[in-house]
Amino acid sequence: MNDQHRDEPSSRRSHRRMLRAAAAGLLVLMLVAAGAFWQHYLRAPPAQAGLLPADMVSLQTAQGKRLLAESDARVDYPSLAAHFVGQSRRGYCGVASAVTTLNALYPGQPRLDQSTFFRTADFHVLAPLRHSVSGMSLRQFADALRAHGAHVAMTYASETEASAFRTLARRNLQSQGDYLLVNYQRAELGQEASGHISPIAAYHAGTDSVLVLDVAAHKYPPVWVTIESLWKAMQVPLNPETSRTRGFVEVSGLPRRQVYRLPRLGYKTPHEPDTSDHPRIPR
Repeated sequence: MNDQHRDEPSSRRSHRRMLRAAAAGLLVLMLVAAGAFWQHYLRAPPAQAGLLPADMVSLQTAQGKRLLAESDARVDYPSLAAHFVGQSRRGYCGVASAVTTLNALYPGQPRLDQSTFFRTADFHVLAPLRHSVSGMSLRQFADALRAHGAHVAMTYASETEASAFRTLARRNLQSQGDYLLVNYQRAELGQEASGHISPIAAYHAGTDSVLVLDVAAHKYPPVWVTIESLWKAMQVPLNPETSRTRGFVEVSGLPRRQVYRLPRLGYKTPHEPDTSDHPRIPR
């Protein structure tokens, strides 16, 4: 056998060595790619302070706290602040917003968290991976809330007007048992371009602004944004291939959690790359 091995043509031995080297190189590349994928999409986003545009007011400033104290539409703030969580993955703004809102809506129920969000309702097995990469569209977000037993009224910005949204927001934020969440394009607010979802916690009439509890808490604090600016950010289409805009949802509780069964093969609605950007917010 040893003689046969020695008699093997050197070209064949060289070919085998090349194949082994190529296989080893491919394995290394796959491991590097897998590590990069995990680092970008599946790990908690690193803390990095984002710059706020001049027309936004951080809740952490004296002015931001004063606006909250002056607000006559802040009923939802205490419960949202008590249950607030920052997103645990770059694409999990919808998940973090849903967990925050559902825990505020059902305080007596077992507490939801982002790691089990897709295991406690009838979601597709690949949902966590899909939404880690692509985020959620407005309809997907509404369906996810329904899957956890909430009553959801979804509205695209193209279906209504800023004045109607202002009236709805003020009414919602003056009443208990319902919550308001918005889906908007950050670029329209002067931030890094990406679709985003976050809950609204208060309205200030004097400045005509709402308090956005930004779930990208590793990067942005809760901020006051004018209705005009936020409305423009909600009117941006989901992606270049559709005219369907972003918008908002009103969420309220049902007498008891009812299961809304999602299609087992996943969503069939338009969605956009929603790669969004965990300190807790003031209570």
